[in-house]
Amino acid sequence: MSTIEIKNISKWYGAFQVLTDCTTQVEKGEVIVVCGPSGSGKSTLIKCVNGLEPFQQGDIFVNGTSVGDPKTNLPKLRAHVGMVFQHFELFPHMTITENLSIAQIKVLGRSREEANERGLKLLDRVGLKEQATKHPGQLSGGQQQRVAIARALSMDPICMLFDEPTSALDPEMVTEVLDVMVELAQEGMTMMCVSHEMGFARKVAHRVIFMDQGKIVEDATKEEFFGTPRSARAQLFLSKILSH
Repeated sequence: MSTIEIKNISKWYGAFQVLTDCTTQVEKGEVIVVCGPSGSGKSTLIKCVNGLEPFQQGDIFVNGTSVGDPKTNLPKLRAHVGMVFQHFELFPHMTITENLSIAQIKVLGRSREEANERGLKLLDRVGLKEQATKHPGQLSGGQQQRVAIARALSMDPICMLFDEPTSALDPEMVTEVLDVMVELAQEGMTMMCVSHEMGFARKVAHRVIFMDQGKIVEDATKEEFFGTPRSARAQLFLSKILSH
């Protein structure tokens, strides 16, 4: 059974169709990078995976649970699916430690002591243990994004979704976030990442999905995708993005 199964997903905003018949899957331990031009539906697709965006047709299964089934307990499902957004979504009035422990306590029922211990361990893992007592506003963008990754990991997720995690960062902060993501990938975390970072895709992706106008145009191994993408649209995209 695939960790994530996306079957014939279509979605509309009013009369505008934003996703058209999208089908793919992510196996356990697989790293998938989803790329494509702005407005191609990448972020929408990834938000459908944990039910943050509703969809009108098709179905998505996460570890065998249907995301589209009205009977599915979405908050419970989301607790097992780590999500890292473009903007870090940390609570500004809480310390970094509190940011990491609150969902563990409220959703997973861990004791504060246990949650803090898990949080500190993961802060150390992303190289930020010394920032534990600070507030998010005292950290750089790159540090805040690494905290957001640690927070998602503190829930012991079965997979991680990344929605353009580096696009809001200053260029010199991008590497520190990608380094953490590369480590996760190398440790076998199941990951689906919307990203323009082609160096990251080349390094760790098993497959690359290329989207355009709400459709999955290419779904290929990274070797195939970077070698000779089958579609002219993907070739054009790559020539623009790799020429610098």
